[in-house]
Amino acid sequence: MSIKALSCIFPVPDINKTKEFYVSKLGFRATEYLECKEPHICLYRDNIEIILLKSNINKISPNRALYGYGYDAYLYSDNQENLEKEFIKNKIKFIKHLDITDYKNKEFVIEDIDGRWLAVGLKIKS
Repeated sequence: MSIKALSCIFPVPDINKTKEFYVSKLGFRATEYLECKEPHICLYRDNIEIILLKSNINKISPNRALYGYGYDAYLYSDNQENLEKEFIKNKIKFIKHLDITDYKNKEFVIEDIDGRWLAVGLKIKS
């Protein structure tokens, strides 16, 4: 028996605005479940799933605001160069461009429409 996957759950103030950002700027596809008892939208790109929930508050507090540091999601990719180019073309806000971290990951960090920081990286093989 093993755990096979993980989905990020992002409460958001405007579920449709956030969905549109992830679809048009980050290349996700969306499946809406807005008529369910717990309305939500699932976003998919490759093997990644992000679930958007309608927040009861209008301001999102990302991890760095709550805890002083930290990303809100870490996405793994072995093709960061092409993703970085795609996101630059789509005018995504970059926090850090592609570089090697002191913990030996090759990564970049972007900011989504709600102020969350998403890292895209992968451990460098020795």
